[in-house]
Amino acid sequence: MSLKKKIIILLFLLTFPSVFYVLLTTGKHNFIHLPYFGPKELASNGKDTIYHSISNFSFTNQDGKTITEKDYEGKIYVVDYFFTTCQSICPKMATELQRVQEKFGYTKGLVQVLSHTVNPENDSVPVLRAYSDMVHADNTMWSFVTGDKKQLYDMARYSYFLNALEGGDGGPDDFIHSELFVLIDKEKHIRGIYDGTNIKAVNDLLDDIKVLMAEYAIKETKEKNKRDK
Repeated sequence: MSLKKKIIILLFLLTFPSVFYVLLTTGKHNFIHLPYFGPKELASNGKDTIYHSISNFSFTNQDGKTITEKDYEGKIYVVDYFFTTCQSICPKMATELQRVQEKFGYTKGLVQVLSHTVNPENDSVPVLRAYSDMVHADNTMWSFVTGDKKQLYDMARYSYFLNALEGGDGGPDDFIHSELFVLIDKEKHIRGIYDGTNIKAVNDLLDDIKVLMAEYAIKETKEKNKRDK
């Protein structure tokens, strides 16, 4: 594919929802894939690659509902860590996540946001509900979760790679404060990490979500075409 064609395809991707991109890229065109983050290994068949995936979890959201990894099966979602009394980076991060919500509300649940508290001692279900209302979160799309501190912190460190300091015990003196957003695909793989306080970085996140949506749409179209033959 020529450079000119690649630029044209990318411009359409950044401008329109992924369905238009599918129309342009199916058939003879090649497709742009997002990278995978984290450790990887070769499968036993010697051909396939096994990528890092998110561990199972169980937390409670702002509606008092238990949220697990099963709620995100078949979903694309953005992860962050925050606390409700934070006055430094968290308000900016919430504003940027509002952009994600506004941009992808039309997907009717395909794109989700999952915000974990780093201060579960304070951020109870009623506190998270008040915070959710304050930032005008769509509760069908954006969950704020609390739970066991050690599990919250282990997920941050070992599943999402949000803190370089390993070995924390989740105790009273353990604390994580990260400005990063993490993009997770339908197979629970990390496909992007972004500075949630930086508008340009979040613009990249919005574009990459479109790329990921298109990646799945093209895959589904190809699979359907095979079945129809």
